[in-house]
Parts: sequence; C-alpha cells; structure tokens
Amino acid sequence: MRSMEDALPENAAPGKTLTPAARRALEEAEARRRAAAAAPVPHEDGGPRGPEPTRYGDWERKGIAVDF
Repeated sequence: MRSMEDALPENAAPGKTLTPAARRALEEAEARRRAAAAAPVPHEDGGPRGPEPTRYGDWERKGIAVDF
C-alpha cells in the first residue's frame, strides 16, 4: 500500500519517479491553479457587453475578427 508521501501529485506522469524538486514544483503549480480559480473576477467598468472579444486569441467586434 502506498503512503501519502508516495502519492503522485495531480498532472504528474504516471510511472515516473519524481525528484523532490519536481514534486514540490507540481504541488506549487496546483496550489497556484486553485488560488486563481478561487479568486473572484473583478467587475470591469466600461468593458464590452457580451462574451469576451479576445476569447479565441483574436479580437472580435461585430462579427469581424482581427488577428494580432
């Protein structure tokens, strides 16, 4: 039976042995992801109505897409 120390962090490659630094990096990245997901998104004053116009990597306005 595996102990909690042997459990692989999320996003770790299965079957690979992790160094302590790699394990720490994966755990820190997971903690940052959780903190970012928990942070509330501030209200934008004067922003565009509707969906975010840059959601596909291009700026879209009134059906016209502009690639940066």
